[in-house]
Amino acid sequence: MDFSLNNEQKMMIDTVRRFIAEELRPLEGGIEEHGFLDKAKAQAVHEKAKELGLYAMNMPAELGGGGLSNLDRILCEEQFGHTSDILIRRAFGNVYEPLLHCQGEQIERWLKPAIEGMRTCAITITESGAGSDAAGIKTHAKKTDSGWVLNGSKHFISDGEWSDFFLVSAKTGEKEISMFMVDKGLPGFTVGKDQKMMGLRGTPHLELFFDNVPLEAVTLLGHEGQGFKLAMGALNVVRLAQVGARAVGKASHVCELMVAYASERKQFSQRIGDFQMVQQQLADSVIEINAARWMVYHAAWMLDQGLDAREQIAMVKVLAAETLGRVVDRAVQIFGGMGFCKELPIERYYRDARIYRIFDGTSEIHRSVIAKMAMKKGAALFDVNR
Repeated sequence: MDFSLNNEQKMMIDTVRRFIAEELRPLEGGIEEHGFLDKAKAQAVHEKAKELGLYAMNMPAELGGGGLSNLDRILCEEQFGHTSDILIRRAFGNVYEPLLHCQGEQIERWLKPAIEGMRTCAITITESGAGSDAAGIKTHAKKTDSGWVLNGSKHFISDGEWSDFFLVSAKTGEKEISMFMVDKGLPGFTVGKDQKMMGLRGTPHLELFFDNVPLEAVTLLGHEGQGFKLAMGALNVVRLAQVGARAVGKASHVCELMVAYASERKQFSQRIGDFQMVQQQLADSVIEINAARWMVYHAAWMLDQGLDAREQIAMVKVLAAETLGRVVDRAVQIFGGMGFCKELPIERYYRDARIYRIFDGTSEIHRSVIAKMAMKKGAALFDVNR
């Protein structure tokens, strides 16, 4: 087992880290204050990221993407956690893996433009009655002579305002779910209100309504009835990369600020980092961040070996999300009154961190999955070479 980073990986991390520090972090305060990212600034960081080859790094090189392995992508995603969600989306893109199932004219209409950054896509699974239960959706599509007719609604759709097409999961039978590529602006397709959030300022989360929306036959992604599999595959990648790795990165960023503050801030004529109870909070944070990171890396390595990592990704989702929550909570405590003050970003990190235990499957759902698999597989799930 080799845990070292090679020179190419180190250069890749340094490039992403420098881009975030120089181009993205100066924009964070304005987004937090005004609640949105100016379109001109969004376009500017989008173009700069593309110039550096930092856009759509998860997509195959032969299609114009970065062609990164799962592990290399995770290394970048960890760095993405050092900045705001909306800036990650604009600079690095959200090009979802189900699009790789595009065939024929779908490649030119949806896949390539998404990879090139000419079109922006959002994935729509969540409904008011179907959150963690992705199979419980009510949105449905009925086959017609010319294609399909789509009816239903979605909510909490991240990046819905920026996106010009959507990957929509819909029932095409009593127990059958398919996925469609639905362009914004089609007749009967209405964009609802932005559902304001406690955190993630600047990222719109919209309601979408489909009222007899006519869809061409070519909008079906993959095969009929393959939608649930495509959705779950996408969610697995999201859980590992956009939740697990980014949570580790965000926790690392917060911990670095916390250590610096504990080294400088003095009370009772000594650094607060010299007080034993503060030291415990720092030590626990360092330990937990490293534990979560290696679990993330291991799951990515498994994917690169062609292994089934579903249970490991469920564990990552729980551990990384809850580690981030504990680290930012400790940061608020160590920063004291300033940690609760909007003058510093600590309170923003605290608000942003809370959703990690909820989206893409709650901690409770993942614990249930892990427990069931432990009873099914036994020691193979937690022992070496079993």
